[in-house]
Amino acid sequence: MDLPTPSLHHVCTLMVDLAPIKTLGKGRAGERRIIPIIGGTVSGPELSGRILNLGADWQTVFADGMAELDTRYAFETDDGATIEILNFGYRHGPAETIAAIARGKHVDPDSYYMRTHARLETGDPRYEWVNKTLFVGTGARNESSVQVELYALR
Repeated sequence: MDLPTPSLHHVCTLMVDLAPIKTLGKGRAGERRIIPIIGGTVSGPELSGRILNLGADWQTVFADGMAELDTRYAFETDDGATIEILNFGYRHGPAETIAAIARGKHVDPDSYYMRTHARLETGDPRYEWVNKTLFVGTGARNESSVQVELYALR
């Protein structure tokens, strides 16, 4: 039996504004950090609105420089729905590239790997489809923000 090949459909661009990194120090698995999420925008063909000033990225940075991204935040759509985002992923690349990102330098997103998978949830019936959809994303770290292109897996 032939099964359908999954495809990706662009849903939105997340421009996530970040506060300075809060470093916790070495944990069991690596350097622990919390990066508060303080706002931003959501724009795209399926979702648009503003990211709320709540939530954070709880990161673990391993000895090899790979960052494990674990975010939870929410946004309000232009028409008033609130949608939660739980996003998990990895960012890694050559040591000099990761060091440049840490210094706040602009780095070509093609020079490192930043990929995520996300779960969205809402109680608003207009957006019930997000509760039943798997999402993946590709991202880039900027000096005080992150850009994520979010795709629905179809």
